Amino acid sequence: MSESELAGQFFDAAIGLLERVRDEESSNIAAAGAAIADTVEAGGRLFAFGAGHSSLAAQDVVYRAGGLALMNLLAVPGALGVDVMPATLGSALERVDGLAGAVLDSSPARAGDLLVIISLSGRNALPVEMAMNAHALGLKVIGVTSVAYADGTRSRHSSGGFLRDHCDIVLDSKIAIGDAELDVDGIEAPFAPASTVVTSAVMQAMMAAAAERLLERGVEPPLLRSGNVDGGHEWNGRVMAQYADRIFYRH
Repeated sequence: MSESELAGQFFDAAIGLLERVRDEESSNIAAAGAAIADTVEAGGRLFAFGAGHSSLAAQDVVYRAGGLALMNLLAVPGALGVDVMPATLGSALERVDGLAGAVLDSSPARAGDLLVIISLSGRNALPVEMAMNAHALGLKVIGVTSVAYADGTRSRHSSGGFLRDHCDIVLDSKIAIGDAELDVDGIEAPFAPASTVVTSAVMQAMMAAAAERLLERGVEPPLLRSGNVDGGHEWNGRVMAQYADRIFYRH
């Protein structure tokens, strides 16, 4: 079977975006890692939130091999993506005013904690209000978004603001408006989105930067090991017991 030209073009586009983010967002990623390390060292808790396909990158840093055990998923029922029927309901929930406040008020998040909010467009009510309400509660907020949307679209929140306007640290994924890397004659719609690849890489780079900062301070990063290697379950059990009051995906 011959190689696919379009598949190769997508890899090239994704690699190019990863290189841009690595080179252009390095200082922001380092700042995000330091903020996470500060929170871990101070006894705070870590949360990640994303709606729709942005939730995939949030889920990717929660309860996984090689990940920080303290990272918890801040879930909004129905907004994780294709976990509801009809799937279009998830998109509708992103535009509902007041939903973010209700979720935060019923969550374990409190002052001194840190929340990573992932939203490609950053224009819907849910991520904007999540950042605004998190700040009001005294949380540090890191936003992972595409600044291109803030520059080229209109906010859907009543304030007129975007996610980037309400974050302590913003990481720009560099994804173009529309989230499709290929546009080919004969195919009407652009296709091959790269936001999940890039955003997940940003999240893991941020976690690596946090582990580096903790190591520099003489603090053992509370990392999980794979349950599929010998001793992995026992290691994870010890970590979870040590940090039980800061881990919420077991309750």
